[in-house]
Amino acid sequence: MPFAAPRLGIVQRLVFLVAGVGLVILLVIAWRLNPNPAGMGTHRQLGLPPCSLVQWAGIRCPSCGMTTSWSYVVRGNLWRACGVNSGGTLLALTSVVLGPWLIGSSLLGRYLWRPPPMEWIAAASVVIGLVTLVDWGIRLSR
Repeated sequence: MPFAAPRLGIVQRLVFLVAGVGLVILLVIAWRLNPNPAGMGTHRQLGLPPCSLVQWAGIRCPSCGMTTSWSYVVRGNLWRACGVNSGGTLLALTSVVLGPWLIGSSLLGRYLWRPPPMEWIAAASVVIGLVTLVDWGIRLSR
């Protein structure tokens, strides 16, 4: 039996729309930035300060390179994106899929396709977090 998409309530539609537009805006911002060849520091183009952990302790934080990885992802350079920050790459790829899905679902008033089970969402969140931490550990060991 095919999936019968239930109608979404107005609050859920608004939440989906705001979240989806937010993700797409982040992707557009990443596209407008030039990825820093050093693998981190791309966020400085937004007027943000350098990473405090790098300044204070001389080591990268787990999120160092995330903006750069997003900037590579939107350009289709997944190899460079993973080399900069694997967790950031997974977040950007998730946003590429999730942003339009949220916007489309909001505008249609129903899910575009079957929503993932909550267990999958929780597992994906844990995997992205673990990948980010393992990636960070590898970078610290170099």
